[in-house]
Amino acid sequence: MTYEFLQSYWWVLVSLLGGLLVYLMFVQGANLHLGNRVLSENQKRLILNSTGRKWELTFTTLVTFGGAFFASFPLFYSTSFGGAYWVWVLLLITFVFQAVSYEFCHKKENLLGVQGFRIALMANGFLAPFLVGTAVGTFFTGSDFTVNKVAIADAASPVISTWGNGWHGLEALAQPHAVLLGCTLMFLTAMLGDLYVLNNVDDETVHARMRSSIRGLLIPFLIAFLAWTVMLLLKKGFAVDQAGVVSMEHFKYLHNLLQMPVVLVMLLAGVVLVLTGIIKGGWSPSRKGIWFAGAGTVLVVMAVFFLAGFNGTAYYPSCTDLQSSLTIANSSSSRFTLQVMFWVSLLIPFVVAYIAYAWHQMDRGKISSGEIEKTNDKY
Repeated sequence: MTYEFLQSYWWVLVSLLGGLLVYLMFVQGANLHLGNRVLSENQKRLILNSTGRKWELTFTTLVTFGGAFFASFPLFYSTSFGGAYWVWVLLLITFVFQAVSYEFCHKKENLLGVQGFRIALMANGFLAPFLVGTAVGTFFTGSDFTVNKVAIADAASPVISTWGNGWHGLEALAQPHAVLLGCTLMFLTAMLGDLYVLNNVDDETVHARMRSSIRGLLIPFLIAFLAWTVMLLLKKGFAVDQAGVVSMEHFKYLHNLLQMPVVLVMLLAGVVLVLTGIIKGGWSPSRKGIWFAGAGTVLVVMAVFFLAGFNGTAYYPSCTDLQSSLTIANSSSSRFTLQVMFWVSLLIPFVVAYIAYAWHQMDRGKISSGEIEKTNDKY
């Protein structure tokens, strides 16, 4: 195993975790319906208990994604999490409120009342995918930071990465291309949530509402996704030559797509699967759309990560100093660390198998009103 292979292997693994995270954000998307006035209190309770069975998987995947990035590409972790920290702090706050809300939403005499905790869950439903999408969007727009590895030897101030402004990540909100990706993820996870509830809840009124929601969200999603994609393929990109020198290249991401046919196939197959799942959910009696859309989501997100990092591309570019831009080669852990983690990562299939088994056990029967009324083990 060469050092280059290990670096690429871990970028693939991080990309896979990113794809799984976006897919599992169907929890956030489904919770947006907790404020839906068309649904009765009992129907909202059905949705809450449906997502309540899975929210820990989403949170665990988020932590694993961050941990894998930290272990394999520590310079990205220290630069982004240490500089653009407001984005990550807001994201973690919404997830903390999510966890508290599930626990106390229907407890007697809780502090915020049922409606207060529902608002917190809905805020998580909007903000979590939007913040994640906007943060990933900066992989293509660049951020305001500089990197000086020599500074690690400075005992007085051993700070390698320095952020160039006081907004600390929130400046991404002024970058239309990054915001478009955030909106795309928000619409996508909302539809994934609809598809999941459609598959997991046994209530015809809820089904009708989910199908209606999918049909209403499809056009905004397509507009945001297509606008982001066209802008990506036409914009300048951050190219890295054999010596590690970063420069701007016209149509860089279009070149990446054409020069990596496997990634092109992944992207197209993913888009087809997502649209197939959406059509099955919104325009047919099928309730299996979540599986098609979920697989497609993972493929599309992985393809986006590959476009950002492979084929001589800086995946975390600096607008302030091009040569401070982070690449897979200059931001990874040592060969020894990556190799040890490689052997540990071989345990992942066993973990996935356990998750699949637990998922199957939880979903042996669809959630119904009768179950909510009879059991005490509910949210």
